[in-house]
Amino acid sequence: MNGWIVGSDESQVLSTLYESPEDFAEEYAIHDFEGFGGYRLSEYEGIESTHNVACFIEEYPEIGGELLDHMCDIDEARKAAEDNYCGCYKSMADYAEELTEETTQIPESLTYYIDYEKMGRDMKLSGDVFTIETGYEEVHMF
Repeated sequence: MNGWIVGSDESQVLSTLYESPEDFAEEYAIHDFEGFGGYRLSEYEGIESTHNVACFIEEYPEIGGELLDHMCDIDEARKAAEDNYCGCYKSMADYAEELTEETTQIPESLTYYIDYEKMGRDMKLSGDVFTIETGYEEVHMF
């Protein structure tokens, strides 16, 4: 059976399987796909797994595929999206600056000494945060 189906549309998936020329087909394969961002489906990915991945990416279109690729597990990716997502920033430095200003009272005499670029880099290198870049000046922080 050839053709494109929308992985998040359960009725379309079931209809395609029902139309199979084999009554009790035991095997199927996914030979091509698109719209999954950075996530790579395996050729023999399960139907339920593929559907869940497609629904997750549909729910988080900007970051879903890349988040799944990074986390390698849909439950971990969902937890990161729901519990750890901090927003989209132009840079790590912008995130470090916002976080610092929201959580710390910095004397004005010291503001010129703070290097937010290095703070952002250190947060990433230490594993305190991870990022997904989806475009120019589009850094999603977790």
